[in-house]
Amino acid sequence: MDLLNTLVDKGLRRETPTRAEALAVLATTDDELLDVVAAAGKVRRHWFGRRVKLNYLVNLKSGLCPEDCSYCSQRLGSKADILKYTWLKPDEASQAAAAGLAGGAKRVCLVASGRGPTDRDVDRVSDTIKAIKEQNEDVEVCACLGLLSDGQAQRLREAGADAYNHNLNTSESTYGEITTTHTYADRVDTVRKAHAAGLSACSGLIAGMGETDEDLVDVVFSLRELDPDSVPVNFLIPFEGTPLAKEWNLTPQRCLRILAMVRFVCPDVEVRIAGGREVHLRTMQPLALHLANSIFLGDYLTSEGQAGKADLEMIADAGFEVEGAGEVTLPEHRTGGGCGSHEGSGCGSHEGSGVCGTVPASASAPAASASADEPRPDLVAVRRRGAGTDLAPNA
Repeated sequence: MDLLNTLVDKGLRRETPTRAEALAVLATTDDELLDVVAAAGKVRRHWFGRRVKLNYLVNLKSGLCPEDCSYCSQRLGSKADILKYTWLKPDEASQAAAAGLAGGAKRVCLVASGRGPTDRDVDRVSDTIKAIKEQNEDVEVCACLGLLSDGQAQRLREAGADAYNHNLNTSESTYGEITTTHTYADRVDTVRKAHAAGLSACSGLIAGMGETDEDLVDVVFSLRELDPDSVPVNFLIPFEGTPLAKEWNLTPQRCLRILAMVRFVCPDVEVRIAGGREVHLRTMQPLALHLANSIFLGDYLTSEGQAGKADLEMIADAGFEVEGAGEVTLPEHRTGGGCGSHEGSGCGSHEGSGVCGTVPASASAPAASASADEPRPDLVAVRRRGAGTDLAPNA
């Protein structure tokens, strides 16, 4: 297939594909799917071998967010029956993080609901980062606290944060339809603040909310321009009690095409399968490891994930290996400029991360996903263990 040969060649050279080529990946048929996975897998292995980076989420503050993002279980007006609690103390957060690190995670992602942190919140998170690093000196810590004010990224960096996550989520042209409480430009500004402070930027998208192929390509090309070091790909978790509870637009095959498209557009970037992989990829999760080189271990912010032990078994059975704490995730050319970014690049963050976003339910679904999954609300399980509870976490 000439298209795939071209995309592999471009991926090995870090050359950006055309928009038409990216759209063509999303339009491939199920008969062509394994060829698409094999081609994108060549690019993935060239830059990342067979390593899989494990990340672990700690939800520092759950629910009661004042933002009105349509997809989020923590949004203003959400009727989702999720855990709600205020800030974890630094020692509580450190204990929660320890479970993920014991399971093999090398990065801890500290997330808090809300529009953005106050200066007092930054102090809290800074104390938490220091507590985690006192116990685990080599751990990577990524903060995800929403929109940043001037100087806050620098303070997080000084406290020991390695990265900052803030997702673009969807295309700029549709963003105004998904929330009225902040703008797409606000998100881009926060990603740039994080990069300017020397933090590794983590910024991604959410798929499965009725968006068109053009929307998906738009947001991934915007991410390529911002050049984050890691790109989380979330698949909508349709929580009952949120405006998008009825949006079941994904098949496992479509999820694989989306991941392949992201890999071709961002060949040398850490592509992470984030929220919703168990819900939408299901038994096809091992195939997705040929496209992404990073996953979350265990549970998510407000929903349960696959058992941590099952994650590790899946990685081993698929012929991959967990990336060690002493291994550098990114290719050498991305780490030479400090904090893993291309020299002179701008940089650009996951289900329920800080300020949320989605695509309007009224957006027309692409022909490629016209045969959508039957709704499976039984696969959406609210998290009742780990941070904010007395039960042991899933890691």
